[in-house]
Amino acid sequence: MENRKDMKYIVVLGDGMADEPIPQLGGMTPLAYAHTPNLDRLSSRSEVGLVHTIPEGMKPGSDTANLSVLGYDPRRYYSGRSPLEALSIGVPMKDTDIALRCNIVTLSDQEGIPFEERTIIDHSSSEISTQDCAVLLKQVADELADETYQFYVGTSYRHCLIWSGGEVVELTAPHDVLGQVIGPYLPKDEKLLAMMKRSYELLAAHPLNLERKRKGLNPANCCWFWGAGTKPMLSSFQEKTGKKGMMVSAVDLLKGIAVGAGMGVALVEGANGGLNTNYEGKAEAAVKAVTEDGYDFAYIHVEAPDEMGHQGSVERKVQAIEYLDQRIVGPVTRRLEQAGVNYRLLVLPDHPTPIRVRTHTSDSVPYLLYDSTKPLEHSGGYSEDAARRGGILIPEGCLLMDRFLQIEKSTM
Repeated sequence: MENRKDMKYIVVLGDGMADEPIPQLGGMTPLAYAHTPNLDRLSSRSEVGLVHTIPEGMKPGSDTANLSVLGYDPRRYYSGRSPLEALSIGVPMKDTDIALRCNIVTLSDQEGIPFEERTIIDHSSSEISTQDCAVLLKQVADELADETYQFYVGTSYRHCLIWSGGEVVELTAPHDVLGQVIGPYLPKDEKLLAMMKRSYELLAAHPLNLERKRKGLNPANCCWFWGAGTKPMLSSFQEKTGKKGMMVSAVDLLKGIAVGAGMGVALVEGANGGLNTNYEGKAEAAVKAVTEDGYDFAYIHVEAPDEMGHQGSVERKVQAIEYLDQRIVGPVTRRLEQAGVNYRLLVLPDHPTPIRVRTHTSDSVPYLLYDSTKPLEHSGGYSEDAARRGGILIPEGCLLMDRFLQIEKSTM
């Protein structure tokens, strides 16, 4: 395929959007059930297939999956989730530092039971705001931070702990064990465990959490450490692909990948990673990047389908997909067409987050690839089943970006 210099490239990534058939939806997946007129219109003229984004033997996370979608083989480039997020918030990591994700989670708060017997209720503490969470993290940091352990504020419930001279220890993601007793999943490292326990003591009775409970919100009552890793070393996206890229996302993980890859990062007011994020602002930022600011490529990441999958809410996951279609895909394609821009659009999840399990799986995901200059004929719509019927399977996710950008392997 010829590499077109005048072509613009847009990725719309619905995090965790793929799922399994759900009886409540008449045996359909949320993606198949949702009202998505823009995706329906595009799918009739697009390549629709499956791509396997998670390398064999690696955990199905948004970190490995989004690296894969961006064309970076996780087996080569992945050094842990939290280090990528640390890049986003400007944490000065040394080569000997270990970064850990510090979620502020909700644990059950029955009186008189040991910490180890508590249950993890909510990995996002009712999608707590960054402003509120910063207050709570300061309470923890004021007592627990020292020369070895430093806390940094991120976004919403997602924060960072830097462990100077630490080690990459095995830790469990909180969204993988929702509803379970935490004892078997606590850190083996004595200091990390002690800090988690102390954070619960500090936060459980914090006035802000007492107020949250009065409002019917989950209290953000414990730090949960996971995603440990070393300082990342990504190659330049522009040098790798020849495209100047812009990242549009509310979450620090994606912003960190962009920083590491030398991409631009759009700052969208009101983008928060939740169901009610600023979809219109994201769409506008992407269009502006490729039509006014000299970028060739924009990556619009929408976290909401994944969050709704973790919450186990069928209705809200369907709504998140409909918002993505109507408030991202529709406006972006209309604006580009009105401007007379030649463009290629790639729509896909990074991984499934099935309602049934409320966490990530490694199954292949459906992708839609549309070229405004070369419309195809396709009658199957855009869904997991339509992608299987399409007969295309890309076995390694990191190969999809070359296909999308029309890059011949011999040029890499």
